[in-house]
Amino acid sequence: MANREALRELQTRLASRLQAARSEGTSVSSWLAVESAGNFYLLPLGQSGEIFPWVSVQAVPYTQSWFLGVANLRGSLVGVVDLAGLLGSVALRTEQALSEASLLAFNAALDVNAALLVDRLAGLRGTDAFVSSEPPAEDSPSFFGTTYIDSSGTRWQELNLQILSQHPAFLSISA
Repeated sequence: MANREALRELQTRLASRLQAARSEGTSVSSWLAVESAGNFYLLPLGQSGEIFPWVSVQAVPYTQSWFLGVANLRGSLVGVVDLAGLLGSVALRTEQALSEASLLAFNAALDVNAALLVDRLAGLRGTDAFVSSEPPAEDSPSFFGTTYIDSSGTRWQELNLQILSQHPAFLSISA
C-alpha cells in the first residue's frame, strides 16, 4: 500500500515538474534519438519502453530476415526486430557491434511484445535541437513522421512506433 502511495506521489511530482518546465519555456525532450545502419531516427518517448543491452536471441525459423528471433527481457519473451532490416537497410553486424547494440522495447501501453535492435543510442532530443524540418514524403511509409535536420546537417527521421506496430509489414514476420 505504501509503495502505491509513493508511486502516486512520484508521478504527481514528475507531472508538475514537466508542466513547470513547459510553462517556463524550458526544453522538454520529446524523442529518444537512435542510430541504425548509419541512419538516424527519433522515437517518441511516450511510445518507447525500456532499453536493454544486447542479449542472446533465439532464432525463429521461416521468418523474415529482419525478425531476429525472441529474447527473454525481464522474464518476458519478446520478438526482436532489426530496425535497419525492417526499413530496408542492410546491416552486417559483427559480434563486437552487437555487443554495443541495444534493444528498445515498445511501451507497454502499446501492447506489443517486441523490441527494436538499434546500433547506438544518441540521447534525448527536443524540437530545439533542430534547425529545420520537412514533412514526410508522399511515398514514405505511414509510420514515418517529420524529418528534422540538426545544425550539422544530419537528417533525423521521426518514427511513430504505435503506427509501426500495426503496420502490415511489421506484423508479417513469416518468410
